[in-house]
Amino acid sequence: MLYAYYSDHIALPLPEKHAFPRNKYRLARERVERFADELGVVLRAASAANDEDLLRVHTPAYVHRVRSGELTSQEQREIGFPWSPGFVDRSLHSTGATVAAARAVFADRAAGRQAWGVHLAGGTHHAFPDRGQGFCVFNDAAVAIRALQAEACLARVVVIDCDVHQGNGTAAIFAGDASVFTLSLHGARNYPRLKEPSDLDVPLPDGCEDDEYLAQLAQALNQIAPQLAAADAVFYIAGADPHEQDRYGRMKLTGEGLRLRDQRVLQTCRDFGLPVIGMMGGGYARDVELVAELYANTVETMARMAP
Repeated sequence: MLYAYYSDHIALPLPEKHAFPRNKYRLARERVERFADELGVVLRAASAANDEDLLRVHTPAYVHRVRSGELTSQEQREIGFPWSPGFVDRSLHSTGATVAAARAVFADRAAGRQAWGVHLAGGTHHAFPDRGQGFCVFNDAAVAIRALQAEACLARVVVIDCDVHQGNGTAAIFAGDASVFTLSLHGARNYPRLKEPSDLDVPLPDGCEDDEYLAQLAQALNQIAPQLAAADAVFYIAGADPHEQDRYGRMKLTGEGLRLRDQRVLQTCRDFGLPVIGMMGGGYARDVELVAELYANTVETMARMAP
C-alpha cells in the first residue's frame, strides 16, 4: 500500500516565463494515475497544514508574514515566488500533503498494517524556521516530523535527502537534535552557497555520473546503518534534479541512475523494516514532461517496493 497525496489542485499563481515549471506536479499525478490501481497507490488530495503544525517548526512572526502578505520584497526574492493569496493556499496545502502522508502511514501501523506514503511534490528543504528560500516556503518534512513526534507516533527519524541542492533548512532545524539524523547528498558547488552542516553531508562534484553517485550513496547508507537501526521512519527527498538534463543540477545522472538510486535507498529502508515517507524534491529540466516522468518513476518504484 502506498498513500500518495497531491496538492496540484491548488493553483500557484506565477508570472509568465517564471523559472519554476508550474505544471510538473499535475503531469506527474496524471502519470501516477495510470498505474495507481495496478500497484496499490491510493491517491488523495491534500488539505492545508494548520498553524498548530506549522508553529512546531516555524516562528510565529514568519507564519504571520506569509499568511498576511507582509513578506518583504527581499523575502519574496529569496523564496522565488511573488506573494498572493494563492501562494499562501498552495504553500499550506503542499506542506499539508507531507503531513497527511506521514499520518496515513502511522495510522495504518497503529492498526497493524504496513504502508508507505509519498507526496507528489514537496521536499521544501531550504525553508528555515524564520524564512524561506529557493522555492521553499515551509519545511514540509520538518513540519511532518514534529507533528508525528508530538502525536507520539514516532521518536527517531532519518532524513535521506538526494535532491541535488543541499538541505540547508532541514539541517539547521534539526541541528543538535539527536532524535533526527540528516543525510544530504548534493552538489558541492551548487546552491545554496552557504551550506548548513547536516549530520552527514556527501558533497559531489559537478558532472557526477551514475557509477560515482551510486558508489557514494552506498557508502553513505552503510555509514548511517546505526541510525537506521534505531529509527522509526525515513523521510526521503528524492529529487529529479541530479538528472543530466536538469537546468540547475550540474550532474550527469541518467534516468536509470535515478531509478537505481531510489531502489537502493528504499531497499535499505526495507532491510531495516522502516516505513518511508517520500517527497519529490527539485526538478527543473526544460522538458517538463521529463520532470514529470522522473517523479512518476520514483513513485512507481516506491509502489513496487512498499510492504
